[in-house]
Amino acid sequence: MTAELVRGQNHPLPDARLEIRVSAGHPVVAGATLADEGGRVAGVEWIAHPGSPSLPGVEVSQQAAADHRLAVDLDAVPAAVHRLSVLLALPVGVGGPTRFGAAAAPFVAVTGLDGAEIATYTITGLDRESAVVALELYRRQGAWKVRAMGQGYEGGLAAMLGDQGLQRPADLAATILEAVSRGLARSVSAPPPRVPEAERVRQSASAAHESQAAAEPATPTVPMTPPASTPPPPPPSTPVPTSTVGGPIDYAHPRRRQAAPEPPRPAPPVPVAGDASGWSMDERLYNQVWGMFEDLARTTAAYRSACEFAESRLDKELDGLLSDPRSRIGGAGDAARAAARAKHDELTARAQEVLDRDLDQLAAECQVVEPALPPAYAGWGNPVWHAYRVPMEAPMAVRLGDLHLPERPELRIPMLVRLPLERGLWVDMGREHSEAAALLDEAELRRLAMDTAVAHAARLLAVYPPGEFTVHVIDPAGTAAAALAPLVEAGVLAGPPAAGAAGVQDVLGRLTERVDLVQMALRAGAPDALPPGLDTAEQLLIVHDFPHGFDDRAVTRLRYLADEGPAVGVHLMMVADREDASAYGPVLDPLWRSLLRITPVPDDHLADPWVGHAWTYEPPLFPFGSGVLSQVLARVAESRRQWGG
Repeated sequence: MTAELVRGQNHPLPDARLEIRVSAGHPVVAGATLADEGGRVAGVEWIAHPGSPSLPGVEVSQQAAADHRLAVDLDAVPAAVHRLSVLLALPVGVGGPTRFGAAAAPFVAVTGLDGAEIATYTITGLDRESAVVALELYRRQGAWKVRAMGQGYEGGLAAMLGDQGLQRPADLAATILEAVSRGLARSVSAPPPRVPEAERVRQSASAAHESQAAAEPATPTVPMTPPASTPPPPPPSTPVPTSTVGGPIDYAHPRRRQAAPEPPRPAPPVPVAGDASGWSMDERLYNQVWGMFEDLARTTAAYRSACEFAESRLDKELDGLLSDPRSRIGGAGDAARAAARAKHDELTARAQEVLDRDLDQLAAECQVVEPALPPAYAGWGNPVWHAYRVPMEAPMAVRLGDLHLPERPELRIPMLVRLPLERGLWVDMGREHSEAAALLDEAELRRLAMDTAVAHAARLLAVYPPGEFTVHVIDPAGTAAAALAPLVEAGVLAGPPAAGAAGVQDVLGRLTERVDLVQMALRAGAPDALPPGLDTAEQLLIVHDFPHGFDDRAVTRLRYLADEGPAVGVHLMMVADREDASAYGPVLDPLWRSLLRITPVPDDHLADPWVGHAWTYEPPLFPFGSGVLSQVLARVAESRRQWGG
């Protein structure tokens, strides 16, 4: 059964040897790029285009045409390749359209070598774009999938190649277009197709014709030979001459032959922890978690897009029925409306089925990955903390909580942030921008905010080697004493929490001086010329109850630390309500924007970098009655005494 994809939706690929067919109705340039797991194209040698049409595992056409067939052999691509992107662009100077919005939407189909369609995608929604990434074939846990992309570029071929990470994309685009011009000069017009485009006919035909097309498969065609050492055997459905096999010639009309039974769908791959690229297990787990994050974002986007399409189709059909007086009343009108709603229900049910399949696979992967996470990535309830030992080197990243979407709230993805922190953190204890926070008492919300900050500080202390992470606290009014007690009692702070205006100025002054000294040493090219006794460890400043105890000078220093500190190892964690500092007006707006906002209660304020979903953030919580915090801090303190940190 053919999968009709919408933008962002993915589908498993049962075979490694495939054809990708493109039908645009006007000449387009087709190409392909090979990229690693991070989406980076190593260079021009990883691009198949009309001037260089063959790469290991992929072959494209050498000229612009209205119809293309790209041969793909996924088993033949290099092991470092994890993504294969299919690119389409409008040629220059051939008298055709200059933007995709001025012509029919391009149609792409992934087929087997026997011509059977696996997945199709009509690239709708294009307007001014003159280049588009149509499809992406990507490797996931040892299996390949296809994803409908539809990412268009108004800047044309050069902009698209630049987005693929290539150097000097304009020069490469000019080379490709020159090769296309040479190919057009040598080529003759292609003959008209011998049969109409089956997919477009099925999309525009009535329901009766659709059912007939399903019962009578399209005329089989001989596929283009993919790049391989030996040609593939002829497909079973293609008639073979008597001289080849010694049997009678089959004169039956291709549309009257009985279709071969559909092969069984391959079982989903068994999830394995660390099944991603990387030099170490921590790096592989980090990449795997981000892969799960991206998969959940995109498969949910595809589901939502499919539901929106079903709704818009239903509305359009109902509007059409209402606009025709003959179909407003009577049995025919009722039947048409019932058919429209049935089609809507069928589309949404199909989208839900695909979503459930993908989410079940991700849930199974989470169940395997979560127990294998190291302390830096693990939740506080993970048993790995019972065997915790202070590490001798800093990890790649740290977990700041969990993320989930409303389609399946129980499917949680760890929120991993690279170390050292590139942005400071803001634990928002305000009630204005969160429904969950508005339901809590103000005092309770402030207590939860400080508990969240302590949990983050404890994790950062736990994942750094002894003496390589220092925590300072500013608590001008002393209102966070209860929440800070575990850190104070364990002796893991740089000093007692600073209180009053004098304490605020002292801590800010010392950290500002450290930033200045390190910056001067780095600019002078003499990082070893720092004053003796200067603490070279990463620094974290926790500021509670801002702006209490802060004057204009202290606010200026705080903004300076937020802007300049991360580059030289000084990081900021604000535990504050923005409304409390409203008296400063827009002066502090850059400060809030520079920080990563997190909340002490679940809140859907974070967005992913791919499709921009509103993700619900879950703060890190200790299991009820657990002593993991005191246990971890005690071992951090003990290791510092042993190593003199």
